[in-house]
Amino acid sequence: MRKKILLSFILVLAIVFVGGEVALRKFLGMCHAPLFYASNKYEYMVEPNQSGYRFGHYYFFNAYSQRSANPNYSKPIILGLGDSVLWGGVMVDQNDIATSLFTKETGIQMLNISAGSWGPDNCAAYLKDKGFFHARAMFLVVSSHDSHDNMDFEPVVGKMESYPDKQYKLAWAELIERYIIPRVFPSNKKLDVDEEVNFGIQKNGKIFNPGFTELKNMADSLHIPFIVYLHAETSEVKRKKYNSQGLEIIHWAKLNHVRLIRELNYHLPLSCYRDNIHFNKIGQRLFATIMEKGLKSLDNSIMHQK
Repeated sequence: MRKKILLSFILVLAIVFVGGEVALRKFLGMCHAPLFYASNKYEYMVEPNQSGYRFGHYYFFNAYSQRSANPNYSKPIILGLGDSVLWGGVMVDQNDIATSLFTKETGIQMLNISAGSWGPDNCAAYLKDKGFFHARAMFLVVSSHDSHDNMDFEPVVGKMESYPDKQYKLAWAELIERYIIPRVFPSNKKLDVDEEVNFGIQKNGKIFNPGFTELKNMADSLHIPFIVYLHAETSEVKRKKYNSQGLEIIHWAKLNHVRLIRELNYHLPLSCYRDNIHFNKIGQRLFATIMEKGLKSLDNSIMHQK
């Protein structure tokens, strides 16, 4: 009798384990996180040619590690450059991120060249390595902290949870180790680089990020427009003004005659955010609309360039 009960218990455990494993993979996308690689030029980037579903949302990265389709040279191309705000995260579907909406609605392809916690210098280093994809404009998305978010090449790939270089072998292991334990038993370990800004930690690079000027010089050499979009964190939305690092970016743009789109001027509600800095699906929709309005005056010059 006891043996029969024990066997039944083991069978139920096996069914729960296997069924849970299948469900976690299918519905939550466990063991299907986007993978990253380290770079000695631009610190890190997403592995190219990846696609999958994570938390019910589709993601796709092209042959150049961009979160967009491969460059379509039959269309005008804009380089969308930035960090996790532009990248969109896996909590927003590929079709709902701002660059996808912009591309669909304007007929101009915006390449999504971004990664979590990238600064302008990461973007500039990437373009030096990969080229400019016959771009007709550059559109750089930054937040206030990017004024001093300088590359330091501190290892993050395979070291921090947000930058994995391999998949978990078991979905249960990923759920427990990556999501349950950190919440039940918080530790004092160093935050992921992308989490630092979400907790309001300002970057402390000693100099103003050199990537701003590098990207402007690149655009000038190509004779194409360069636009900077200054995103606002929720703390700035509440205060209705950018912090001191954001003011440095505004000052740089004025000094260098760079067109600057200030997101605060559009009075986006806090309901657009899923945390302190990142947009949810609604926010990405409004983000795309601001992009379209901000670049509307460039349409003719972009569409008719040769």
